Amino acid sequence: MNTAPNLTVIGEERPHHALGTPAIEVLSAEKIYSNGTRALLPVNLTINQGEFVTLLGPSGCGKSTLLKMIAGLVEPSDGKLMLWRKDSREKAQVPLSFVFQEATLMPWSNVHNNVRLPLDIAGVPRAEANTRVSEALELVGLGKFAKVLPRELSGGMQMRVSIARGLVTRPKLLLMDEPFGALDEITRNRLDSDLLRLWREQGLTVVFVTHSIHEAVFLSQRVIMMAARPGRVVEDIAINEPFPRDEDFRVSPTFARYARQLQDSLLQASQSGMES
Repeated sequence: MNTAPNLTVIGEERPHHALGTPAIEVLSAEKIYSNGTRALLPVNLTINQGEFVTLLGPSGCGKSTLLKMIAGLVEPSDGKLMLWRKDSREKAQVPLSFVFQEATLMPWSNVHNNVRLPLDIAGVPRAEANTRVSEALELVGLGKFAKVLPRELSGGMQMRVSIARGLVTRPKLLLMDEPFGALDEITRNRLDSDLLRLWREQGLTVVFVTHSIHEAVFLSQRVIMMAARPGRVVEDIAINEPFPRDEDFRVSPTFARYARQLQDSLLQASQSGMES
């Protein structure tokens, strides 16, 4: 039986997701693949406009599947997904971008042309596209690297290019599937801070998948804990700490308290088997 997730709040602030306009509504959406594998039990989840929400859970819990369902890259077997109160299958209804775990850049093309690709596909006039590319590169701190090839960039800089490519379409919704998982900790922390800045400056709604407890605490307003076998939402944890968050927050007792809470929740989610 699919039960409602627990809401756990540390602090006295009202949970952010209790306010605002729904950007994403997952309504009893589940996924059963053609080979009979049940990837997701029915999931019910609401994410409001402007929220930063992280999906966390053990490997195989369906985090990426749920993210791709929100993006319209994977169809639910049952239930439905709504974006801004419209069926997600109406592809043109809301601008969204998906940033994958790998930067997936064209190695033969320079940074500028990699970022311009979605605008070229959409038929945006060249002059307007070039202006938007320059703006996006400035947002991620790569304005001076427009003519550089991907192989000349570090892994962190390549991810910045990928994020710029996501921002160039001026999305309302940014979906990110473990984008910083392969990076070293210093680079990852720096990009986490950059991402929070962009989220706030651009007024984005962000859904972020990670395996990192510490990354989830630093970034999120809410952490959706998922359990495997098959995937389902088991807890909805509010991180009621103010923004901007800096390096002092990472070493604070409050941060450690949230990390311990998520660690305990993740352990329970990893140990839970199929529930009827």
